[in-house]
Amino acid sequence: MDIIERAVSTLMHDGLVIYPTETVYGIGADAFSEEAIGKVYEAKKRDIAKPISIAVSDFEMLCAVARLDACMEEFIQTFLPGPVTVVVPARNMIPILLTGGTGMIGIRIPSHVLAIEIIEKFDAPITATSANLSGAKDPVTPDECTVPRDLLIDGGRLPGTPSTVVDLCSGKIIRRGAQAEKIECYLATH
Repeated sequence: MDIIERAVSTLMHDGLVIYPTETVYGIGADAFSEEAIGKVYEAKKRDIAKPISIAVSDFEMLCAVARLDACMEEFIQTFLPGPVTVVVPARNMIPILLTGGTGMIGIRIPSHVLAIEIIEKFDAPITATSANLSGAKDPVTPDECTVPRDLLIDGGRLPGTPSTVVDLCSGKIIRRGAQAEKIECYLATH
């Protein structure tokens, strides 16, 4: 069984997979399983009231879990896949646990080939929060991934700049990260 198959099998059994992205290491769990999501909060020692973003493999999967208008779609087509997390209205299928009760969900389409392969083969969104204790340094090497997990996929040293988080309802940047200047220019002209 190769590493992608092992990751998918782990996710199917509500396990936690640490996987590389184009920014930092993420901790992945089945985004539709409350049990798996609960394990992510526990592993990170994260406040249950704080939302957790998810990763999807493509625009079609993103549309299945979020309600988008034309402006949101245009932004997403411009910046994803890549190191950007968009915060958009969640569809009812998204567990309230992930949204923190806000009705909004942060979504990424990573541009890292291993992350995309895992999500495509799993055929459903996975959690996309960093593989560290809440508030700790973002992990850029496997050694820095200190949270409990069932499987770790070694992608070597990663760039380390976190994704920029953009609320597409308000058109505001929530967290500056990769491509922040480019996103600010885009938001100022649209």
